[in-house]
Amino acid sequence: MPTQARTATLREQDKRHLWHPFTQQADWVQTDPLVIERGEGNWLIDTDGNRYLDGVSSLWTNVHGHRRPELDAALTEQLGKIAHSTLLGLGSVPSIELAARLTDIAPQGLTRVFYSDSGSTAVEIALKLAFQFCLQNGAPERSKFASMHNAYHGDTIGSVSVGGMDLFHATYRAMLFDSVKVESPYCYRCPFGQEPTQCDHQCDKQCFGHVADVMERHGHELAAFVIEPLVQGAAGQITHPHGYLRHVRELCDRHGVLLIADEVAVGFGKTGTMFACEQEEVSPDLLCLAKGISAGYLPLAATLTTERLYEGFLGRHEDFRTFFHGHTFTGNPLACAVAIRSLDLFASDCLLEHVRDIATHLADGLKPLAALPHVGDIRQRGIMTGIELVADRSTKAAYDVAERAGHRVCMLAREHGVIVRNLGDVIVLMPPLSVTHEEIGLLCTAVGKAIAEVTG
Repeated sequence: MPTQARTATLREQDKRHLWHPFTQQADWVQTDPLVIERGEGNWLIDTDGNRYLDGVSSLWTNVHGHRRPELDAALTEQLGKIAHSTLLGLGSVPSIELAARLTDIAPQGLTRVFYSDSGSTAVEIALKLAFQFCLQNGAPERSKFASMHNAYHGDTIGSVSVGGMDLFHATYRAMLFDSVKVESPYCYRCPFGQEPTQCDHQCDKQCFGHVADVMERHGHELAAFVIEPLVQGAAGQITHPHGYLRHVRELCDRHGVLLIADEVAVGFGKTGTMFACEQEEVSPDLLCLAKGISAGYLPLAATLTTERLYEGFLGRHEDFRTFFHGHTFTGNPLACAVAIRSLDLFASDCLLEHVRDIATHLADGLKPLAALPHVGDIRQRGIMTGIELVADRSTKAAYDVAERAGHRVCMLAREHGVIVRNLGDVIVLMPPLSVTHEEIGLLCTAVGKAIAEVTG
C-alpha cells in the first residue's frame, strides 16, 4: 500500500476504534493525527517519514533515546530465556537482580522493593502499605493522608484521593477518601493572595509555616505525607523552594508520620541527580518509581520501603499480617532486564553529569523565550521545564480556556520539527536525558517560534 494511503487508513482506524487518554475525542476525530512508526535516538518518525525531536521523552519515560542497541540487546537476550513468570510463590532472576541494584542506589534505608506496572500503582501500593502498617502496629487512629494542593499522583482511586487537581479529579469526588491538603509553596500563583509583582518570596516562608500548622493540627491522625519532591510535574512543573522537602521530612519525623516520595516523574536523572530526594539529603519511608525505571521500553514500577515498615507485616500465617496486593505482571523479567541495562548505561555514559551540563545549556536557550511578551514564567529543574503562557504579562492574567493557547503552540511546534506537550497553558519540555546541545537548540528555537506565532 502506498505510504499516503496507509497513513490515511491508520488514521481512519484510529478514529473509529481508539479512545486516547486525556483527550477530548470530539476534537480528536476532527484532526489528522500523527501516527508514529519508528524511533531513532532522540527522534520520532511518523508513517510518512517525517522526523520530530521527542521533546517530552514519550511522556517523560525515555532516558537513553529510542532503539538504544544495548537496551534492545537486553530485551532480546531475556526473550531467549523467558518473557514472564509470576512472582506469586516464585522468584525470577531479573527481578531479584534489579531489586538489589535499586536498593544500592536508593536513598539510605530503603531496603525492600515491591514491583508493579505504573506510577499510579506504585503510589497506590505506598498508600496501602502505610495504612496497613499503622493499622496493625498499634496506631489504627492514623488513617488519613496529607498531600499537596495541585498534586498529581496517578489515576487509580487511591492515588486520585491524594491528588489535588480539580480538572482531573473533581468528577470522581464521591468515590474518593478525604485527604488533608497543604498549599503548594510557589510564589507566582501565590496561595496566600499576594500580587506576583509585589511578592518578595514571603509566600514561600508562609508555605513553610502553613505545612507546619497543618501537621500540628493533623499529625496525630496521619498515616503518611505524600509529596512529589522538588517539582510538581502535572501541576505545570511547579518548583519548590530549596529546603522545603527537608522541612517536610523533619515535620514527619516530629509527628510520627511516614513520608512517601512520589518520584515517578522526577526520578532517574531528570532533576540532575538519580533521585530528586538526594538534593536535600532526604530519605523517605516509601519511594515510588516508574516511567524512567525501564528507560521507556516497558511498563514497570517499584515501591521501595524500609526494613522497619517491612517487618511490620511479618507474623504467623494465621495472624493475616500479609500485604494482600499484587499485579499479574509484577516484576516482569523483560522490563527488569531492560531496567538493569539502563542502570549500566547511567554509569558508562556518565549520564547524570551530562544532564547537569545539558540543563545549563537549556537554561541559556530559554532566555530568549523568557523575553516573549506572553511568557509569564519559565520554571526549570534539571531538564524538567514548564513555560507558562499568559494573556497579559503585567497582571499574569490567564488566557481564556477556549483559546487553547498551549495546545496551539504544541501543534505549531510540530511544523518546526519538535513534539512537545502542554498542561493547559504551560508548555512542557522534557527531552530524553541523552539529548544533545544541538537538539536543545532546536527545541528552544522551535518552541519559541511557535509561541511567537500563536501569541502574536
